[in-house]
Amino acid sequence: MLQYIIRRILLAIPTFFGATIVVFFIVQFAPGGPYEQQLNALRKGQGAEGGGSALGAENMSIPPSQLEALQRYHQVNEPVWARYLMWLGLMPRPVNDYLAVIDTPQNVGNNFRVIAKKDASGQFAVYQASDGAPLSGWYVDPSKKENSVWVYQRGISGIFTLDFGRSERYRKPVFELISERLPVSMQFGLISFVITYVVCFYLGTQKALRHGSKFDVISSSMVFIAFSIPGWALGAVLLVLLGGGSALAWFPTGGFQSSDYESISAFEKIADRALYFVLPTIAYTLGGFASITLLMKNSLLDTLGQDFVRTAYAKGLRENRVIWMHAMRNSVIPLVASIGGIIGIFLAGNYLVEYAFNIDGIGRLSFEAIGSRDQSVFFAFAVISIIITLVGSIISDFMLALVDPRIRFS
Repeated sequence: MLQYIIRRILLAIPTFFGATIVVFFIVQFAPGGPYEQQLNALRKGQGAEGGGSALGAENMSIPPSQLEALQRYHQVNEPVWARYLMWLGLMPRPVNDYLAVIDTPQNVGNNFRVIAKKDASGQFAVYQASDGAPLSGWYVDPSKKENSVWVYQRGISGIFTLDFGRSERYRKPVFELISERLPVSMQFGLISFVITYVVCFYLGTQKALRHGSKFDVISSSMVFIAFSIPGWALGAVLLVLLGGGSALAWFPTGGFQSSDYESISAFEKIADRALYFVLPTIAYTLGGFASITLLMKNSLLDTLGQDFVRTAYAKGLRENRVIWMHAMRNSVIPLVASIGGIIGIFLAGNYLVEYAFNIDGIGRLSFEAIGSRDQSVFFAFAVISIIITLVGSIISDFMLALVDPRIRFS
């Protein structure tokens, strides 16, 4: 089993690279990215400063220094394969990029004073301004711009160093945004995942054992009605009916914790979160009941028709023993096999539900990033989704081996 898990992890590595390559290249070649947006903003800014109209601003020229700074920031002059490796953190990228005036001391970084001038060989180099000592680790772009040159350092930063870049919309590091919002979606996702599987397991089992009864018919109608209602629409109805919209004010109207959450006791924090979690969790889970419930029901019905179950009954074993000790273990195999994919859906968040309940989760963040072309946030969400999917697949195989003794990953 350990060898199989190691092989699966090794197999996940090229899968990860393949998935990220597809996502990265598609986004890079899509129009309207951050570079184009900032380019248009600069053009409009130049037009506004000159008193021109918005239509004429589109054709305004940008100062070469600003244009080059923008190109260097977005690395548009690098080949796309180099940008991909830099994004992953597998290839050094320029950091602390500054346009330095030749032979003029200036501050770069955290009040670090340097001077760019020619060395004995006639090549530009960077020196410490205080004592004139040459600085290692600093580079000079050979292309001279009037009386200035670009000086920079090179460093490794990217996905593998947990540097997801900076959000163009929020003006914050993407890792900070993800750290704030991912735990919120994971809390809702894990709770919804557990509730969904527990309820669907019980409901599917009862429907199989009482197949064709009124309970089976009524429960099937209810789960299909729940399946047909979008989560955001159900959430809006729940807010109106139970969140103080026009009827009962039993639950908060949105968010995931009270404003005084940090000042209350531990027990009060649990009660506060539980109160805020009730309506969003219902909206999260109800739509997923139908597929998993019917999967459990049909699997158990098929198993109960197998020869080994009839043989167990013929031997005189009690019905409960036949169902729970013999049939059930084979019936849960399809449910276990689907855990990996379903847990990824729950953990990724649900934008519309989060939006309806004003929850700042990862789903809402990623959807807004797509609309605003915030590439750094979108890339981070894509990487997280890929990793969750790969890990979920490994977990499914591991759980499958635990419940089905016929499966051995040797």
